[in-house]
Amino acid sequence: MRWLKMLIVFLLSIVILMVGIMFTIHNTEKVSIDLVFLTLPEASLSLWLIAAFVLGGVTGVLLSSVAVVALKTRLMSSRRKIKALTKECDQLRTTTLKDVA
Repeated sequence: MRWLKMLIVFLLSIVILMVGIMFTIHNTEKVSIDLVFLTLPEASLSLWLIAAFVLGGVTGVLLSSVAVVALKTRLMSSRRKIKALTKECDQLRTTTLKDVA
């Protein structure tokens, strides 16, 4: 089963690579990106589109990692609270058992 997953990932990677190569070959027109305060140098359209795609992916990963860190912090806090409450519950049980005896 593991080799099947590796094969599928490999084949998808090859397909994505081929699509990227075809995309680059067909989009060779030079364009200049004019931002409000900055004009970027001329480069091929495919380069700018791939750069925008990569920048968007990196931005998405960074933003989602902030959410993951916040959730992990909440999880650790909840685990500490559960541990403290479990300890308190165990202490109350032993105290109750001592009082009964």
